[in-house]
Amino acid sequence: MTDSTQFTAGNTPDAPRSDLPGLLGALASDLRTIRYTVDGVADLLGEAAHSALSRDQLIPALIVTDRAAHGEPTTAALAAVVRLWLLAEPQRAETLDAALPGTRTEGLLELGLVEPSAEGLVQARADLRPYGWDGAAGTDTDDGGGAELWVASDLAAHQSAGVLRHDHVLGIGQASTTLVQVTARRHVARALDLGTGCGIQTFHLLHHAEHVTATDISERALAFTRFNLLLNAEELHVDPADLESRVSLRLGSLLEPVAGEEFELVVSNPPFVITPRSTGEAAADQFTYRDGGLPGDGIVASLVRALPSVLAPGGTAQLLGNWEIPAGSSWAGRPQSWASPDADVWFIQRERVGPEQYAETWLQDASEARDRRLYQDSYAAYLDDFASRSVQAIGFGMIWLRRPAEGSKPVISRFEEITYPIEQPVGPHLGAAVERADWLAAHELADAHLLVAEDVTEERHQRPGAEHPGVILLRQGAGLRRTNLLSTELAGLVSACDGDLSVGQIVGALEALLGGDDGFDAETFRSGLLSDVGNLVRDGFLLPA
Repeated sequence: MTDSTQFTAGNTPDAPRSDLPGLLGALASDLRTIRYTVDGVADLLGEAAHSALSRDQLIPALIVTDRAAHGEPTTAALAAVVRLWLLAEPQRAETLDAALPGTRTEGLLELGLVEPSAEGLVQARADLRPYGWDGAAGTDTDDGGGAELWVASDLAAHQSAGVLRHDHVLGIGQASTTLVQVTARRHVARALDLGTGCGIQTFHLLHHAEHVTATDISERALAFTRFNLLLNAEELHVDPADLESRVSLRLGSLLEPVAGEEFELVVSNPPFVITPRSTGEAAADQFTYRDGGLPGDGIVASLVRALPSVLAPGGTAQLLGNWEIPAGSSWAGRPQSWASPDADVWFIQRERVGPEQYAETWLQDASEARDRRLYQDSYAAYLDDFASRSVQAIGFGMIWLRRPAEGSKPVISRFEEITYPIEQPVGPHLGAAVERADWLAAHELADAHLLVAEDVTEERHQRPGAEHPGVILLRQGAGLRRTNLLSTELAGLVSACDGDLSVGQIVGALEALLGGDDGFDAETFRSGLLSDVGNLVRDGFLLPA
């Protein structure tokens, strides 16, 4: 790392200031006093208005808070702050002075969180909203019980007019919360948040990593992250006077700021959106929070290839991504071509959409639909870009990578599509799946004693009057909620897995029971059944006793 990559600025243009510790402390105290928290806002708005707000529909919340503004002082104070930041409704200075007496409007102006508006009002210059998680929910380990935070970002499309600025700093979006939920967490010494944005992943990492390096190509993004870290210093267990002892903020593209370093855990919600490039387009013409600047799915391809180089032995990386699916090809074709044979890799495709729906999603995301001519031209550019590479669909999903430990070889190479609802957070279940794969690689399956997992149930379907079921299914109630179709002999083996007999003993008993038929091939029977049992262990239906 060179000194030029270290970001320590506390006063970046068009971003909240993080060099005013007294005001940051006063603001945190004020927000806590009026209960500007996830639960506090939900209680104020009520279920219907809160649900509408989660869909970016502001009107129900405006109606509720307009009434609450005339209630008792604490409720009126909370309503004013909700209207200011969540609903982007200008407020009178004296109203904010009463709601936030330690900070006052003057302090908000100095911090860069508000700006003067018409008729003596002030309006939000940034979004500042509550965010938190319950440690008991399983999202993190080693977290001491969750957190209640406030997160600043740029105003979203539903809070402001016009197309978003190209250096827009995204707030708490669906992709960022998805990555939070899929990350398999464990205590690590060093973690990397690649493309930190406003810092969501870093906040979670700080609860189970001794030190976090957070990088971004955008100075404004790092400025927002630094503001959020220092506003929440107490909850995140960082020292405002010595932030670098726990968090290093680095400015630069992709892995450049951490070249030559190694991390035990890397997480990334990279700018993976596939956006058409135009002749003469500069970086300033792209949306830095989502556009990687490379043609097609090149940004995700380059990360999958390069990330093992910054992983410590045994280290893992988890990221989200898009990939193109060319006409006539399997969705997994391109991801498989990116994967290194020297690394463990697991792709799970969660969704696939056509070029038209993809264009609509991302044009709406940046409010480009508000300008009809721009929308039409941009829509056509998306379709032409995909057509130039014969792309018939675009996949979205999650990616897990691992550098094998010293002296070990890769044991995981999975490319699967799971589009139905799964349990959240799923990170602990992904981590457990990796442990099972490692266990299978290290043990002789025939000698193992297995148990049926607690969340597994069996279904049998048969025609009326039939002597035997035509379909036998195993279903998981937790994790990835898989379903497995069983043969009669495999169903018999599973029913005998109570930990007493080894797999080899159970297979031998079934072989003796079924092997009297002419043409019975004992070796094929045994190897096929052991392979099926290995898959059931790998997927979590059966567990080592």
